[in-house]
Amino acid sequence: MSVPDCFEEGITIVVQDFKEGPLINEAAVKKVESLVQDAISKGAKIMLGGKRHSLGMTFYEPTVISDVSSEMLVSREEVFGPVAPLIRFKTEEEAIRIANDTNAGLAAYVFTTNVQRSWRVAEALEYGLVGVNEGIISTEVAPFGGVKQSGLGREGSKYGMDEYLETKYVCLGNMNR
Repeated sequence: MSVPDCFEEGITIVVQDFKEGPLINEAAVKKVESLVQDAISKGAKIMLGGKRHSLGMTFYEPTVISDVSSEMLVSREEVFGPVAPLIRFKTEEEAIRIANDTNAGLAAYVFTTNVQRSWRVAEALEYGLVGVNEGIISTEVAPFGGVKQSGLGREGSKYGMDEYLETKYVCLGNMNR
């Protein structure tokens, strides 16, 4: 089994046990539904979820989508819902290019055991926050905010007052895996 196949299988197993809360309102759920349907209509495959949750109108099932391409809206827009679109790549450079090929730039995530790669990729990503081996990277003591159409400026930390810099927060997790 290839590395991408193993990753897709592994993330699907992990995500199926997620317990998520509701989205903010009905419009947010409709946006997620629209992005997922657009991906399906363009050839993506639902590996898990892909529909409203039985818990109620503003709940959406944790969703994993494979075979996602850059033509799909789910790869270009901020989803703000429990959706993991998976895009395959062959090289580090290709992964960075794909990740940066969007008008959004709030948060990106890197998973690696290579410290040099983690810093190299984090620096190259055009995002306001980058998590390395961490999924929850927001904290009140770190600057929070995006770049591109995800917003200007930061809130939190000493950078909340500084509107003249593009700051990046890199959260480096356990490298001894």
